Amino acid sequence: MNRKTSSRIKKKRKMMGDMTQLGSLMAAVMFVWAIFRQLFPEEFQRDVRKYVNKVVSYVYPYVEITFHEYQADSWSKRSKAFVSIERYLSTNSSNRAKRLKANVVKDCESVVLSMDDYEEVTDEFRGIKIWWTSSKSIPQQRAFFSYRGEEEKRYYRLTCQREHRDIITKVYLQHVLDEGKAIAVKTRQRKLYTNNKSENWSGYKRNMWSHIIFEHPSTFDTLAMDPKKKKEILDDLMMFSKSKDYYKKVGKSWKRGYLLYGPPGTGKSSMIAAMANLLEYDIYDLELTSVKDNTDLRKLLIETSSKSIIVIEDIDCSLDLTGQRKEKKEESKEEEKDPVRKKVEEEKDKNTGSEVTLSELLNFIDGLWSACGSERLIVFTTNFVEKLDPALIRRGRMDKHIELSYCCFESFKVLAKNYLDLESHDLFSTISRLLEETKMTPADVAENLMPKSFEENAESCLNKLIQSLENAEEEARLKSVVDARIKAEEEAAKKIEENGEKVQETDAKLGDGEGKKSNQDTEIVQVGDGKENGVLTA
Repeated sequence: MNRKTSSRIKKKRKMMGDMTQLGSLMAAVMFVWAIFRQLFPEEFQRDVRKYVNKVVSYVYPYVEITFHEYQADSWSKRSKAFVSIERYLSTNSSNRAKRLKANVVKDCESVVLSMDDYEEVTDEFRGIKIWWTSSKSIPQQRAFFSYRGEEEKRYYRLTCQREHRDIITKVYLQHVLDEGKAIAVKTRQRKLYTNNKSENWSGYKRNMWSHIIFEHPSTFDTLAMDPKKKKEILDDLMMFSKSKDYYKKVGKSWKRGYLLYGPPGTGKSSMIAAMANLLEYDIYDLELTSVKDNTDLRKLLIETSSKSIIVIEDIDCSLDLTGQRKEKKEESKEEEKDPVRKKVEEEKDKNTGSEVTLSELLNFIDGLWSACGSERLIVFTTNFVEKLDPALIRRGRMDKHIELSYCCFESFKVLAKNYLDLESHDLFSTISRLLEETKMTPADVAENLMPKSFEENAESCLNKLIQSLENAEEEARLKSVVDARIKAEEEAAKKIEENGEKVQETDAKLGDGEGKKSNQDTEIVQVGDGKENGVLTA
């Protein structure tokens, strides 16, 4: 026991001595490096490092490729290559990495794992071993206010043997990017975007679009509309989604425009949500009144992604685009007459108004800028299609016009199935007759079919709908009576006014005739008085 104890003590002393020597050596190296940095300028140090790296490269058997999170030409947007690599490695790092980062997606219960900083994992491709390292560079001194270039810079570094360079650069990297895109398609959560005001785009962390997770439950199965029209729209959408090569063949951008019009409550917004759910597209809800000018509109378009639906709801109310071309000359004449008013209007538009023009909106739809991205739908909605400029909704811009009208019996059956789980009922015939005689939107029908308490059942909801339809029919009848009476009164007043004008014209004519006659008599009298002794005097 004593010999073992003494040998352990000797080993410990030896290790402590080695550690002391190592510490002294490191201190000496640090001291020399500090003196070197003080004595030699930064330019000289860079030259030294350059030549040292050059010498090392001749004997270093590996190739290193770095992928930065932010590229030099896009300091506000993450590199697509970096994002794809991050997704690709996330599928492998949870099994191979020792240190992981956990991220919980909003409104999602699953946890997404990825490599932590300064962690390394290995990958294998065609028998070739590849090393991936996650790292970041931290500036020595942080500024109080800094842009992206002065903050932490994260990056991935790929390392492989030099002899495999061609396979890695030409085949493996493309494989990683493709896999990353495929993972994104499988795991992505579709989003609903809305544009921020142009004034809030300043700063390196500018966000032109804000988004939430899109979870609208509307589908074509739940849409209340005529089955034939529904099938027509479905076929059109599916044909578009599979026509990439066809659009390229005919020389058109891979996009399609849809105009949804009809009274309020007929399902225009639900139709857009059903389109997005069918094609698995994101939705960009564009609010034109928040766009400052045409340049900002282009910037917004560039920031949208493919596989998306760009929506402008109630476009007749978004901006005064319907009569710009007609009213432009009249407005300019009025402004020339009143320079004070012109200046006030300019200040008002500068502070609060949007300067987006109809011509730029047309260019946004089918001009050169519409080719930014692909596989995209552009949807306009309006309650009053007759108010829109014909140039805005012509074929080629709004390729398909879809009228969403009042509820018919076929639409009602869909709603009855959705809300009451009914496919037939004795009251259906009564409802069918009333729907033919009365105009009621699907939204109003659905509101009546929805139970408001636990005591209500399917039959009570149907009776409630019948009562609403009868009330609407009676209101429509009374309204038509009132309208007819008002119309008759207006016509009678118009006739009275026309007759009054005729009487005035007759009196005026008679007055003119009597005036002329009296003038003639006066002239005769004057002529008679002017004669004396057969001589006409002046």
